[in-house]
Amino acid sequence: MSIHLDSPAALTDAVGTALGPGEWFTIDQRRIEAFADATDDHQWIHVDVERAATGPFGAPIAHGFLTLSLLTALASPLLEVDGVAMGVNYGFEKVRFLQPVQAGSRVRAVGTIASADVTGSGVRMVQDLTIEIEGSERPALVAQWVTLLVPA
Repeated sequence: MSIHLDSPAALTDAVGTALGPGEWFTIDQRRIEAFADATDDHQWIHVDVERAATGPFGAPIAHGFLTLSLLTALASPLLEVDGVAMGVNYGFEKVRFLQPVQAGSRVRAVGTIASADVTGSGVRMVQDLTIEIEGSERPALVAQWVTLLVPA
């Protein structure tokens, strides 16, 4: 479910608005291996399918940073704001990896608009986001994502 706002300034009145849930997204082994190649993190729990099957998680798992990096793809469709020239990633106030994501699992984003402050450059928005894993009561991660939305 997507929320639509007519301007970045409208975010100040949208604080507390629920976002999502988004569409399910599969994190497959091919994506995990591509991320391993991009980051030079080839730890066996991610890329050695046979060894990982007998390891602590029972299967290869996605890198935590892979799941975090997918926030753009998973959370961006949840909120559409007109009149934005660009969004600038400010970073995170908090990130916690709560549950490993096994290869082949489906994840999705849910969240809320936690705050929106008008600055000289635009509106600095904080979203409280959760990445859920299909079939799991525990989420993969929770994060407070800070973004600057610069008006057009």
